[in-house]
Amino acid sequence: MDTLKWRKAKASAANGGGCVEVASDDRGVYVRDTKRRESGHLTVPADRWREFIVAIKANESGHLPRAGQ
Repeated sequence: MDTLKWRKAKASAANGGGCVEVASDDRGVYVRDTKRRESGHLTVPADRWREFIVAIKANESGHLPRAGQ
């Protein structure tokens, strides 16, 4: 995991608070808390991450597909 290129949201506060970072490779997308990097990360399959991003961009009234749907 040390070789991953982590990216932080452009809208993140200058002090790094209140934000998550993401990275990806051929195994999926990784998400971690900017302030608690040592606490690990969440791994999301790439296809589910794409669905999430599409839903966010479409502004689908806050209802995202659940796993397995």
